[in-house]
Amino acid sequence: MGVDIVDITAKRAALTPNGIALVDPIGGRKITYAMLEQRAARAASAFAAHGVAREDRVAILCRNRIEFFEAMFACAKIGAILVPLNWRAPAAELACLLDDCSPRLMLFGREDKDCATRLRRAGLNTIALDSSDGYEALLADSVAFQGERRWSGDAIWSLLYTSGTTGSPKAVIQTFQMAAINAFHTTQAFGIANNDHTLNFLPLFHTAGIHLLTMPTLMAGGVVSVLPHFDASQVLALMPTLDTFFAVPTIYQQLAQNDTFEATDLSHVRAWGCGGAPLPDALAERFSARGARVCNGYGMTETGPTAFVAAPEDALTKIGSVGKPQMFLDVRIVDDKGDDVAEGNVGEIWMRGAGLTPGYWRRPEETAHAFTSDGWLKSGDIGHRDADGCYYVAGRIKEMYISGGENVYPAEIENVLAHHPDIVEAAVIGVPDMRWGEVGCAFIVLRGDKSLDAVALTLFCRERIAAYKAPARFIAVSTLPRNATGKVQKQLLQPEALSRNRYSAAADANRRH
Repeated sequence: MGVDIVDITAKRAALTPNGIALVDPIGGRKITYAMLEQRAARAASAFAAHGVAREDRVAILCRNRIEFFEAMFACAKIGAILVPLNWRAPAAELACLLDDCSPRLMLFGREDKDCATRLRRAGLNTIALDSSDGYEALLADSVAFQGERRWSGDAIWSLLYTSGTTGSPKAVIQTFQMAAINAFHTTQAFGIANNDHTLNFLPLFHTAGIHLLTMPTLMAGGVVSVLPHFDASQVLALMPTLDTFFAVPTIYQQLAQNDTFEATDLSHVRAWGCGGAPLPDALAERFSARGARVCNGYGMTETGPTAFVAAPEDALTKIGSVGKPQMFLDVRIVDDKGDDVAEGNVGEIWMRGAGLTPGYWRRPEETAHAFTSDGWLKSGDIGHRDADGCYYVAGRIKEMYISGGENVYPAEIENVLAHHPDIVEAAVIGVPDMRWGEVGCAFIVLRGDKSLDAVALTLFCRERIAAYKAPARFIAVSTLPRNATGKVQKQLLQPEALSRNRYSAAADANRRH
């Protein structure tokens, strides 16, 4: 039984009615907490008039915008379930998701009108967010919804579909209790206060876009500026006004490469966070040189998402660590039998706590596979813990490969390659090899007009890691395939690319295992 929480917008409107909640920095529009409560309550009435009742699903297909959060709080007031859709996905893929969750209503923005039209079906009502007779007109004609002022903690607030990098997308259940515990964890880690200003630009069909750091800031009574998408120049222009900032590594990379980065004042940002993938050491050092200590974190859609956040004092002394587990989370590192490993040894990360998802939407078998009988979530990620209780994540179990009987973790090699002055970024996978079973194949994005020198790269790696970890092959590519959250889609880096791309195979005559 979950712990009930109060109606968030109603409570914030009572506490800080005139405080600014949401800002459109491009259009200049500002929404106070009193306005947010009124608009969310009117939206709830409009949804109800379109047939939405408790536990009905409401799909939303739009770019980042203020109305997304109004819709999210409107669903909470009704007891309905918000289903954010990935606007980067084709209609055929989204149609499968609609088949899975069967929404009663779908909201859509102007950019996605054509896709929304192709998704229409019997029993699905639609509301256009931008048409003259759409969302705004409905709010104007509606009265504030009078619903429950307390929300059951174990009730479902939203369904977030996974990216599908390891299989078909499935909906991770997000409850009110998960949102509350995540807000507590995030507030503790980043010191969020009611006068803080943060920036929202990560896609809102992903947990980071909603819960890092937007929802915790709204719960605290702070200000959230909402950009429709990430633009490095826009983000850097807003940086002198921000107090907290969260991004994924590819965002930090693009910021560092922007022409205005060195001239941008970063000193106003008090707390820097990073997650979604390991932040390369070289990038952490680049920001540190500008006075910004970027704290690595780790979590999953299934964990709400905040699970680990490194302390600022450890950001450089324990570079690469994701820190310690947050307050309401227990963690184990286990071997393939489910037994705890010794300190410093590598194993799978298991987590348990009140902030975790109860499972996957109508997928009892997958839920049972993801959790142990006593409630431990099997993350599928490999990591270890040091003597100080700080954790390190080596990558996905499925990404590890065995070369000459030795386990190799691609994240370690990618971190080494990121230090090379000619390399922008790298992704490493294991490929079959007649002699060693598997060897590393590194896909390299080079700077400017630099050329790939496999022998030099091999020597560079061998000076920093064991010889068996050095990739046997290197492939120069213009870009790495990524999903919407910036994670490299390694399943698209197929071995057959060796015959299609410009590459050089490093000599391994002197390779030692």
